[in-house]
Amino acid sequence: MSHEAVRVDPDMEYLTPGVVDLEQMFWTGLGATYTHCNQVWPNLYIGDKKTALEKPGLVEMGVTHIINAAEGTWNNVSTGADYYRDMNIIYCGIEADDTPTFNISPYFYSAANFIHQALSDPDKMIHSLFLVNPSGDIFLEKHWKSVVSRSVCDYFLEAREKALDPEDVPPVISTPHHYLISIYRDKLFFLSVIQTEVPPLFVIEFLHRVAEMIQDYFGECSETVIKDNVVMVYELLEEMLDNGFPLATESNVLKEMIRPPTILRSVVNTLTGSSNVGDKLPTGQLSTIPWRRAGVKYTNNEAYFDVVEEIDAILDRTGTTVFAEIQGVVEACVKLSGMPDLTLSFMNPRLLDDVSFHPCVRYKRWESERVLSFIPPDGNFTLMTYHVNAQNLVAIPVYVKHSINFFESGSGGRLDLTVGPKQTMGKTVEGVLVTVHMPKTVLSVSLNATQGSYTYDNATKVLVWDIGKLNPQKLPNLRGSLSLQTGAPKPEENPSLNIDLKIQQLAISGLKVNRLDMFGEKYKPFKGVKYITKAGKFQVRM
Repeated sequence: MSHEAVRVDPDMEYLTPGVVDLEQMFWTGLGATYTHCNQVWPNLYIGDKKTALEKPGLVEMGVTHIINAAEGTWNNVSTGADYYRDMNIIYCGIEADDTPTFNISPYFYSAANFIHQALSDPDKMIHSLFLVNPSGDIFLEKHWKSVVSRSVCDYFLEAREKALDPEDVPPVISTPHHYLISIYRDKLFFLSVIQTEVPPLFVIEFLHRVAEMIQDYFGECSETVIKDNVVMVYELLEEMLDNGFPLATESNVLKEMIRPPTILRSVVNTLTGSSNVGDKLPTGQLSTIPWRRAGVKYTNNEAYFDVVEEIDAILDRTGTTVFAEIQGVVEACVKLSGMPDLTLSFMNPRLLDDVSFHPCVRYKRWESERVLSFIPPDGNFTLMTYHVNAQNLVAIPVYVKHSINFFESGSGGRLDLTVGPKQTMGKTVEGVLVTVHMPKTVLSVSLNATQGSYTYDNATKVLVWDIGKLNPQKLPNLRGSLSLQTGAPKPEENPSLNIDLKIQQLAISGLKVNRLDMFGEKYKPFKGVKYITKAGKFQVRM
């Protein structure tokens, strides 16, 4: 290497020159020594074309990332992405003209984010993403660096076959050369491939963002929808991850870069050959609040909040609660003009544990006052998630009277189930579904349901009783006989049953919104709050 990079001592205090001193150095050159490459921050260098051309010198310096502010052939620069193709270097190019009138401000955010990611941890990157359906078929794959063979998914598929339930598949699987990190959402597996050890939550959070973005763009996240919109899905993935690093994951930013599909836009694109990809930089990228686009205007200004709680519980055969907790989420749909500043307060916020917020929430206000203060994104977003771990605060919304007996002779048995509401504060329990995983020796069932209908799958040995809405005045009952395989012994253990349910206008934890205040705008918006309670993993042991 023909030149030596000037290095910075991280332990040495450095006083930035004042404006007058910098101006004097610029015009006279006094006090400044020109070098081809300078370290302006630990592991951060600024170099000229001579430095960029000398590959051996870059290797010697340990360079892993290059941001080229002179991208483009019109600048007569030959150090583009192709120049470093044979090196293990992550490249970012910016077409900046070296003139006083060139506006470089649109590139500040993306350049700063690229530098931040490079300095944070150069090894923390996602190499590939696979989408797997319930049958174990890979129907979409995306690679950001080198192509990873599908055979790496065999380790994941083996773990999936061993798991009784899809949600029981280990989220992190170690292989000889990769780490496989996955989530299960909407009956699909989102599987990422990592070549180095990274914090799993870093990847899991990104995978959830991918699923949420598909849901937000297309209305649902399913294999059919993804296949029907595969081109746009690839465009979204390309923008959300830059060389393996999460870059743009906010809905408002992405929707300015890639416009959501509509019937009219699809027809226009077909006739004109145009694309859904925007030709302007998202306005949110240039502001201090990148989650909200600028210039939002609505005829009707409204803000809706849904408090959705899922109760996870295990009840023993006597009905005693063995385990119970609530996982809640506050979903928001905000369509407000301008730049509103909102404050959402609760009547009883102290019961919330393990709270996680959208980046728009000012955490210090929550710590000091237990209120949510934020400038909201435009449209739908998740404002916060929380847990209620105190078991004595978790109300069990239903009870089950159950009886299952198998005859000593092993020829059959009897089943009797009754489900009723409990601690629902007068709200109706609806969408009730009871699932019983029968012993393998149960051949068939002959039952009578006073409400709803039932099905029994002899292959999977699963009994499903679809009750619907619970009537406290007339409790639903399912009873009848069970037939066992000839010569089969009496089952050693009784099965357990899972319950699915929904209760409208009730947060089972008792959480209630107190008020929503708006600052920064003069109009009066329409405001609404809805509460929903659902069953998560709700199990009753028989």
